[in-house]
Amino acid sequence: MTKELHKDICKEHVFTGIYNRYSKDLHDYLYYKYGEQLNPNDKAQDAFIKLWENCKKVSLITAKSFLFKVANNLMLNELKHQKVVLRHQQLKPKNYTDETPEYFMEKEQYRRKYQQAIATLSEEQRVAFMLNRVEGKKHHEIADMLGVTSKVVEYRIYSAFKKLKSELESFY
Repeated sequence: MTKELHKDICKEHVFTGIYNRYSKDLHDYLYYKYGEQLNPNDKAQDAFIKLWENCKKVSLITAKSFLFKVANNLMLNELKHQKVVLRHQQLKPKNYTDETPEYFMEKEQYRRKYQQAIATLSEEQRVAFMLNRVEGKKHHEIADMLGVTSKVVEYRIYSAFKKLKSELESFY
């Protein structure tokens, strides 16, 4: 007989009867216990979905307790989530860094020196270097854009690196 009870709940007309019988009570229970802000209607619907997914495991006799237990757990999980969200909203981002003022000065000096070094490159070197390093283009893509071979692009990038390295050697 218990096998019949397990099978019955998976039938659409039996499940519809359970839904019609308990949906309002389940919603009201969640609404009165937790309030409107946690969407009790959604959690009640989710509980019925869980019942449908587990219809072979839940008997007709235990369907009501299953629904109320699942819906209550869903609301408790939502409460935990809301607490985490609230905690993260209350955290203030740190408004300081671990870098020293000397670090910022050196960084600015390096940036200026780097821009000067880039300016000393020939136009061909600068274009190939910037397309490769800044825009992330591959050698063959740059070659297609400039109408030269990949070997020429490689040479321009290599010579640009060599020149930049010698110009920026004092920072290493």
